[in-house]
Amino acid sequence: MTDKKDEAGGMDDRGLDYSTTTPVLDEDSVDPIYKAKAHVLNNAIQNIGMGRYQWELFVLVGFGWASDNMWPIITSLILSPVTLEFKQSRPPLLSLAQNIGLLAGAVFWGFGCDIFGRRLAFNMTIGVTAVFGLIAAGSPNFAAIGCFAALWSFGVGGNLPVDSAVFLEFLPGSHQYLLTILSIFWALAQLLATLIAWPLLGYHTCPETQTTPCTKSENFGWRWFMITMGLFAMICFFLRFVVFTLYESPKYLMGKGKDAEAVAVIHKVAAKNGTTSSLVVDDLLLIHNQAASIYNHQQQGTDAAAALKRNLEKVNLTHVRALFRTRRLAYSTTLIMIVWAFIGLAFPLYNAFIPYTLASRGTSFGDGSTYLTYRNSLIIAVLGVPGALIGGLLVEIPRFGRKGALAFATAATGIFLFCSTTAKNSDALLGWNCAFNLFSNIMYAVLYAYTPEIFPTKDRGTGNALTASANRVFGIMAPIIAIYADLETAAPVYVSGALFVAAGAVVCALPFESRGKASL
Repeated sequence: MTDKKDEAGGMDDRGLDYSTTTPVLDEDSVDPIYKAKAHVLNNAIQNIGMGRYQWELFVLVGFGWASDNMWPIITSLILSPVTLEFKQSRPPLLSLAQNIGLLAGAVFWGFGCDIFGRRLAFNMTIGVTAVFGLIAAGSPNFAAIGCFAALWSFGVGGNLPVDSAVFLEFLPGSHQYLLTILSIFWALAQLLATLIAWPLLGYHTCPETQTTPCTKSENFGWRWFMITMGLFAMICFFLRFVVFTLYESPKYLMGKGKDAEAVAVIHKVAAKNGTTSSLVVDDLLLIHNQAASIYNHQQQGTDAAAALKRNLEKVNLTHVRALFRTRRLAYSTTLIMIVWAFIGLAFPLYNAFIPYTLASRGTSFGDGSTYLTYRNSLIIAVLGVPGALIGGLLVEIPRFGRKGALAFATAATGIFLFCSTTAKNSDALLGWNCAFNLFSNIMYAVLYAYTPEIFPTKDRGTGNALTASANRVFGIMAPIIAIYADLETAAPVYVSGALFVAAGAVVCALPFESRGKASL
């Protein structure tokens, strides 16, 4: 009996291998015609190899990774000076506004990039962030800075869902580990933001112990900080939108029935890399017809009625239903959303308030100056940089892979949070926070790589949007809890630690391991 995959694949006389890449998802989790054609495109990209186009994209996608971490950190870094200047009795409202914006951005850009394509979302997200980040520097009151935080976060919320899809869809299967290494930009963003904050906020901010009113002139550091970070985001936007030309994802185009455009993009990437590709439209048509005859599928229509039907499908839940197409895929989608949700509550509940925590607890230890607070934040940020590199090594270990690395790092993150409650002085607290940041960066490096790998391309934006939305919904809960909780006790730490450990346990139950396999 002939195997269906072999019959629909194979190698042609020009050396195009249609069956060498092992897919992440199982046979029944995606449409078989889409899967067969994705194999063709995967092998075409693999044959082109990792070249100039992908390396330039690596750097530019890194800006999106940096933005995803940098701007929530910016919010946490300005929290204390903004609270002092505007005399706000409920500081976590600023983080609440931010998380509402992040949720809206994840939903809009994540779902949208499966409808109107990757290019528009990729080019606009950082631009939106830059504009409202710069405007926020002129905020006259707490309500204004809260509104602008929500608006800049609307752009930030789209970076992870869109950028991970864009990069993965141009990446040869042999280099998918680079999706993990990308998180070095995430760690460097924390380092950069803290390094810039130290002189601006450390020397131009009202001290925590000041008894007289905190004036704008005394507290101008956070405004200079916002201007600096806004200009940095604007430079990133310029490089992505003006200097670099992003081609639409070939697998996205193929999923929309635009095979000719998908093949054209493959040839453009090959030319940019200084090589050629022998892929032609007839290769996709041939594989389409073979798979259709095997699986008794109807060919996709190209007339006006079929085009209208596909356009109407854009406004329904087709992409969402596809992620629950089989029991195993539904199980995987649900569990990865739970992992993101737990981390979405755990991380901001503790880490977003770390400058406040270091300052308030440092004061009780006798060393809570603004200078020491930001110095300690910088030290913690430095320890996060090796996390992405360690994550990149862990995910390629046989029998450990993505799932093992993610479960280990997530659980370790929670354990070090528990350990931080034993700190008897500021140096001990700093040490435990450094360990926490190292392992949390390993965790995010693996999580950011693994998540898009387990979704098929045509639904990847939607899958990323679902996980990011779960993360942001629970993130909204964190500042609400902080408003009513006593941050000077260890209670938030225990809750965060327990959630990280629980997320690590859930990872062990995920059904798909993507190490050594090509994404569809």
